[in-house]
Amino acid sequence: MGLLICALILCLGLFGCTPSQTTSTTGERAVLELVPPTDWPVFYDDMDSESLEKACMESLAYLERVPPDRTFTFGEHKRTASEMITALNQLRDILVREPDPRARTEALKRKFLLFKSIGSDGEGRVLFTGYYEPVLAARMKPEKPFVYPLYAIPTDLVKIDLRDFGIKADKRHLVARVYGDKVIPYYDREEIDFNGVLKEKAEPLAYLADPVEAFFLHIQGSGQVVFKDGSHLRLGYAGVNGHPYRSIGKLLIQKDLMSLDNMSMQAIKAFLEEKPELRREVLSHNPSYVFFRPLPPRDGPLGCFGKPLTAGRSIATDRRIFPGLAPAYIVGEIPAPGGKTAPMGRMVLNQDTGGAIRGPGRVDLYFGSGDQAGSLAGRMKYPGNLFFLAPKRD
Repeated sequence: MGLLICALILCLGLFGCTPSQTTSTTGERAVLELVPPTDWPVFYDDMDSESLEKACMESLAYLERVPPDRTFTFGEHKRTASEMITALNQLRDILVREPDPRARTEALKRKFLLFKSIGSDGEGRVLFTGYYEPVLAARMKPEKPFVYPLYAIPTDLVKIDLRDFGIKADKRHLVARVYGDKVIPYYDREEIDFNGVLKEKAEPLAYLADPVEAFFLHIQGSGQVVFKDGSHLRLGYAGVNGHPYRSIGKLLIQKDLMSLDNMSMQAIKAFLEEKPELRREVLSHNPSYVFFRPLPPRDGPLGCFGKPLTAGRSIATDRRIFPGLAPAYIVGEIPAPGGKTAPMGRMVLNQDTGGAIRGPGRVDLYFGSGDQAGSLAGRMKYPGNLFFLAPKRD
C-alpha cells in the first residue's frame, strides 16, 4: 500500500496542487460582478415560455432534494438552496405575469440582483458555443462497417478520491488502473481505439460505423443510437479515463490543415472523411475518453446534475466558478437555418458543465437532438454576454 500512496503522490504532481474547493474568483477578482439597476439589459426572450418552464422545473426538482442550507455563490454573494427555490418560483410567476419585456425587466429588478460575468477579457466578452445529442445508426454486435465500440466503464478502472489521503488538488479524483504493485494512469484514446486494449475489460454498449462520429459522441457526452430493428438506446455520460481534453480543432489549425474561419464540427468531419490516413494522428491528439451508460428511454440527455436538459434553455458553464442550476440571461447571436444568424436574448438555466468549458469566458448552449440540432450547434461560435440572477434578501 505504501507503493500505491507514493504512486498517487507522483501522479498528483502532474496536476499541480491547488485548493479543490469551488471558487468564484479569478485571481483577486470575482468572476461575477454586480450590475447597477440602471445598467440592466431589457429582458427580451426569443423562445417560447413552455421551454423555460420545463427548464425551471428541472432545476427545482434537484434543488428540492438537497439540504436547504446548501450555498450557491454569485461573485461575493451567497444564496441557499431554499432561497434559490423561492427565486425560481418568483421568476416563473414574473415571466407569466409580465409578457412585455420592459415591464418584465422592472419586475425582475424588484426581486433580483443581476451579476455579469467578467468574461475572458475582463470586460464581459463570453464565447458561446453549442452542443447537442447525436442520433446515430448502430449495431448491437460488430458487423462491417459497424466495428467501432462505445464502451461502458471498464472493470479495471479505479477512481481514487484524493481527499481520502488528505490531499488537496485541483483535481479531486485520479482515474487509474493497478499494474502489479503500482497505480498508473488509465489507458488513453490511442491505446483504447487503435490498440484495442479494452476488448476484455469493458462491455461494448453499441457499435458505430464511423470512428469520427464515435469521437464526437464522446465530445457531446451523450446521445442516442438506433439499431437495425428500429429500437433506440439512449446513452449517457458514465465517466472518463482521466486524461486531459485537448482540442483537435486547434491541432488542425496549428498544422495549417484548416483555417480558424472555416473551423466547425462539420468541417472537421468532412476533412477527416477526405483524409482517412490522418484519423489516428488527429483523433489520438485528444487522449480524453468518455465511457457511457444506458439511460431510461423517457429521460432526455442529462446534465451534470442528473436532470434532463432543455433545448435552447440549458447551458453548460464552468461549475467551479458559476452557480449551478441558477437562472441566467444570455445575449449575443445564434445560428439560424439557411446559414444565417439571428439576435439572441433569452433566459436559460445553468444545468451542465463540460471538460472544454473552463473560465468566465465560455458558455455552451444545448441545442437538442438530431442532425438539425447538430448542424446549428456546430456553427455556434459567437461572442456575447452572460448574466446571472440572484434573489434579493429583505
